Amino acid sequence: MEFALLGWPDEGPTLRLDYRTFSYAGKFVMSTTGKAVVRDPTLASDDATSASADPPSTVDPSVFEDDVYAAVAFNEDRTDPGVLWLRYITVHTDHRGEELAPRLATFLAERAEAHGYRRLRIAVNNPFAYHAMYKAGFAYTGRQTGLAELVLERPGERDRPTYQCGLDEFRERDLSDEERAFLAAREGEDPPDVVGLPAVDGEREDESDTTRELKARDGRSEDDGKRGPP
Repeated sequence: MEFALLGWPDEGPTLRLDYRTFSYAGKFVMSTTGKAVVRDPTLASDDATSASADPPSTVDPSVFEDDVYAAVAFNEDRTDPGVLWLRYITVHTDHRGEELAPRLATFLAERAEAHGYRRLRIAVNNPFAYHAMYKAGFAYTGRQTGLAELVLERPGERDRPTYQCGLDEFRERDLSDEERAFLAAREGEDPPDVVGLPAVDGEREDESDTTRELKARDGRSEDDGKRGPP
């Protein structure tokens, strides 16, 4: 498994994901956003995980990228070129729950910082995505979009009151039983620790000063166990 930057927004990379196994698949075909992925370069087409349903006769499965486990699309803020927005993060249905989304977001944050961006932002509409982005070093800003999405940014103020403030916003909404149980389990908890950078060729990449500082605030080193929920 490898983490790869396919291109920045001005480079116009495109990605064809299988709509049967990825949410927002159509958004990744657009060339107006940058793209980064988690993929298995050794995965041949014949070995790829099959979708749960046969595609319509008008769809050729061979056009889809079959080695991608997760993907993120992003673009610059319209008024501040120093800010990068994560627009869509999607994970293959067979690989959800493996922390691929926060690890991919952390990977992109490292690349963005090295590329000259000083801040990353993302807007989320559910508590699962909110919690996952906290694992990538993001924090709630107290702001919402016009679609009632909560805006998080990295770096940010990652204290318990700020984390719980965002969860409280979701607690006041019409939620599924699964979402309510998820929120109840995190009542009064500290935010989850920041995940480490992925290993490349068996070796862990050097982390930026920002990631190291975020981990220090969480009170753990790379060898420490996780304090928060999985």
